[in-house]
Amino acid sequence: MQTKLTDFIKNSPQGQEADAILRSCVHCGFCLATCPTYQILGDELDSPRGRIYLMKQMLEGQPVTQKTQLHLDRCLTCRACETTCPSGVRYGALVDISRGMIEQQVKRDVQSDVLRYTLRKLLPNASVFSLLLKAGQVVRPLLPASLKRKIPSKLGHAKTSWPAVRHARKMLVLDGCVQPALAPNINAATARVLDHLGISLIKSADAGCCGAVTFHLNAQQEGLDYMRRNIDAWWPSIEQKEVEAIVVTASGCGVTVKEYGHFLQHDPVYAEKAVQISALAKDISEILLAEIENLERLLGGQYVNVSRTRLSFHSPCTLQHGMKIRGVVEKILSAAGFDLTVVPDAHLCCGSAGTYSILQPELSQQLLKNKIAALESCKTEQIATANIGCLMHLQGGTTTPVRHWIELLDERLPHPEKANDLRVG
Repeated sequence: MQTKLTDFIKNSPQGQEADAILRSCVHCGFCLATCPTYQILGDELDSPRGRIYLMKQMLEGQPVTQKTQLHLDRCLTCRACETTCPSGVRYGALVDISRGMIEQQVKRDVQSDVLRYTLRKLLPNASVFSLLLKAGQVVRPLLPASLKRKIPSKLGHAKTSWPAVRHARKMLVLDGCVQPALAPNINAATARVLDHLGISLIKSADAGCCGAVTFHLNAQQEGLDYMRRNIDAWWPSIEQKEVEAIVVTASGCGVTVKEYGHFLQHDPVYAEKAVQISALAKDISEILLAEIENLERLLGGQYVNVSRTRLSFHSPCTLQHGMKIRGVVEKILSAAGFDLTVVPDAHLCCGSAGTYSILQPELSQQLLKNKIAALESCKTEQIATANIGCLMHLQGGTTTPVRHWIELLDERLPHPEKANDLRVG
């Protein structure tokens, strides 16, 4: 694609990056086939190729309107187009650059501004979010159905034991912002699984939100500040070589932490540290894949002669398209004795996409309906996923239990209280 960026951006680092991305696009249109919003709306401007044209026009100095903003807002940033693209167009990075620019040029209405401000101040603040969630759950039975759907009920999986730090091998874990309140057992289950493998999982009290929520609400400098805070929290342990990885159990956070090096590449203080953080960041599935032989020995073939639970796995976009991790969770769950279904159109987004389900409710609900139909098409008994946002969104659309896959694996491993009931090899 030929480009002629406008003077105010063409010589900036962002302009040079955007120019390189635009020039890599060859207009082939392969991305249209895998774009969730194009599948629903059928509008070229709600496809990656169409949005690239809109972004190109903006970067070349043409007038920007609310129509351009609308089409970029409708993008889920699922990055399925990146998986499909034969030219390796880094669409997600281009959207980040363009959204930051358009936010400065096109004024939103007051209602939209207030909603976005509330989301970026509330969701990353774990303590405030937890208090409001508990209050909402108390009054939830009294609310009309339209509001009740927006407040998740208690999942019924209370936080359980976290193993003491007792192994020479240690890893940090990102606690995150909303996950500790919504599903505290996810990281506790991760700690127990890793403890079985001779790895102690430790938290950093000063770490928090990964920065994705605010960054993708176009408060990009605010998002970068969250990233810097996490780097500061983790750096002493990394500098002293006390830990070998940073484990992330929410794939939406994982893809962000893995890209800290990119986000902070022009920060003279944090650039080098951010690169090291990104290199250490691992989705929990990557850690367990490296330990698969030890994991299989722990499982010991104990489920060979028992009924296998039929399970559908929803691979979040951030896992399969963002981090390019495909088939790994499925391999681990199969080793644990689960009978995995074949999910039609597994590459398509469920409609959660961070705050998308709140900001674009109609499109989000259509995507959710389609995803639930696909996941339940093979009479599954449970649904598993790898991201807290997807988990809550999916559970809001079905009565089939939805769990994080690490919890299911944890329940298959021998624990002291049920050791007599398991035949461990």
